[in-house]
Amino acid sequence: MLRILVIPLLLCSACDSKPVAPAGAPEVSKSETAAKDGKRAAAAADPKLLDPAAARGEAPAEYVVEFTTTEGKIEVTVHRDWAPLGADRFYNLVQLGYFTDVAFFRVVKGFMVQFGMHGVPEVNAAWKTARIADDPRTQSNRKGTISFANSGPGTRTTQLFINFGDNVPLDSMDFAPFGEVTAGMDVVAKLHDGYGDGPPQGSGPDQREIERNGNVYLRQRYPELDYIQSATIIGAGAQ
Repeated sequence: MLRILVIPLLLCSACDSKPVAPAGAPEVSKSETAAKDGKRAAAAADPKLLDPAAARGEAPAEYVVEFTTTEGKIEVTVHRDWAPLGADRFYNLVQLGYFTDVAFFRVVKGFMVQFGMHGVPEVNAAWKTARIADDPRTQSNRKGTISFANSGPGTRTTQLFINFGDNVPLDSMDFAPFGEVTAGMDVVAKLHDGYGDGPPQGSGPDQREIERNGNVYLRQRYPELDYIQSATIIGAGAQ
């Protein structure tokens, strides 16, 4: 797991860690949607997601990613000059389609929402050691910024978090924001937070179980979680 240590918090991002918090027509429920979508979690991994070494493209200086989620759309604007390596990794993950059917597995009210563990265990295994070097932090972890989680120096892989508020204590731990939510922060605020933090702080999803069993585990044990349904680059500046 990847973790972010924050004064009484913990942010993880690899499979052993996570962020720790300081403290008309009838609608289809999320549990019904989970049941209908369950087969996707057990599907064979897309081959292009199993080769992190091929995902080395350089991102544009600025680009916009649209997340379509179970609560609505979220737009993230990425500034490569803020954190080039993080911006490049995020760009490549989006281009690969990595975020399709990916859960917001850790939602800590007032702190952050964490995501980026894949629903297919083989994909998690492929990316577990696909680490990128650290970027010097140039921006504060203010409300709406997005950063990679980590479990120490040089451990960033695929897990990310969006700050619900101004998490200044994270700045001294060198979590380097590479973008910000520029539309849909109200959607971020609606993501299901009823399960609380994961072990050992709470009884929410266990990252080790996500790593081993993916969305099968999440849908069986935590049916109300929200998911990213797709992620698309909808705007980009000069390369």
